[in-house]
Amino acid sequence: MHDHAGFKERIDEVLVRLADEEERALLALHAELSPLSGQLRRSLAGGKRLRAAYLYWGWRAAGQPDCEEVIRAAAAMELVHAAACTHDDIIDGSGTRHGRPTAHAAFASGAGTGQRSTALAMILGDLLMGYAGYVFTSCGLPGAYLARTVPLWAALLRETMAGEFLEVLRTRAEQLPQVAESLEVARFKTAKYTVERPLHLGATLGGGPRALLDAFSAYGLPLGEAFQLRDDLLGTFGDPARTGKSNVDDLRDGKPTALLALTLAAAGDDGRRLLAKLVGRPDPSPEEAAAVRALMESCGARQQVEDMIRERIARAVGALDRVPMPAEARSALRELAGTAAERSL
Repeated sequence: MHDHAGFKERIDEVLVRLADEEERALLALHAELSPLSGQLRRSLAGGKRLRAAYLYWGWRAAGQPDCEEVIRAAAAMELVHAAACTHDDIIDGSGTRHGRPTAHAAFASGAGTGQRSTALAMILGDLLMGYAGYVFTSCGLPGAYLARTVPLWAALLRETMAGEFLEVLRTRAEQLPQVAESLEVARFKTAKYTVERPLHLGATLGGGPRALLDAFSAYGLPLGEAFQLRDDLLGTFGDPARTGKSNVDDLRDGKPTALLALTLAAAGDDGRRLLAKLVGRPDPSPEEAAAVRALMESCGARQQVEDMIRERIARAVGALDRVPMPAEARSALRELAGTAAERSL
């Protein structure tokens, strides 16, 4: 077993130092920016640090040693994630994440509700995304190494925004979701920026060959889809006390998940009428949400998603055997595949 907890602690230490640095810089600009620096610090707290781990093990898979410079580069992935979550929570109207208030909800409690708190959270998300680039490029690795990653960094940001845009575009009550379209959104929004691109960035920093990057695509894309499919299940069947977020937001927003698409395809007329009545409602009752969950169970959609997750994890792990890499890196990536997609409900 690899010391993933120890790695997480190292990333957390870097992020705390970064939050301290940014707080000093913001307060030097103006004392009234303290709510921004405080929320930036809270946005970087918590999480499994999977994106950082994938960049790190991409580097190690390229035959490079452990070093503090790559830990800082890996921490930049968590800033990208925090930025994406901040914007995602605004779009979804989510009030909690990891059991704590989301940025716009926190700003609402101190700066007024509605457009004002949303605007403040958007500014924070922009700051986090911009700061991620600075942290990455100032990590201390040689400039020639960093220069190799410029196209990948641009692709990471482009694909993440494309996934978010497509999801918003396709979240419409009158448009029934399709499984293929749902997985396409998952590929852009989750698979690429959670797994594939961090691995590519790490391997490219480390001078890894093209064959290694290809293997990481074959590993990262199905695993990222499995990650999103698990997230869809958690978003409907998860216990908020354990997941730290609501289990009715996806239903309320009519999010075009594969789970919903499979339910619509398998449900009978009565089931479709129930979904048409309840999906997209602004405030479904606990009984109504339970009825949708029961339908998803009874028509087999939940089990289908579980089967899709298992198949994708197996495909991802199998891809690691296609290319030479240090045994420690291969072992760590196998373990991360399970951690990423087999999270508890």
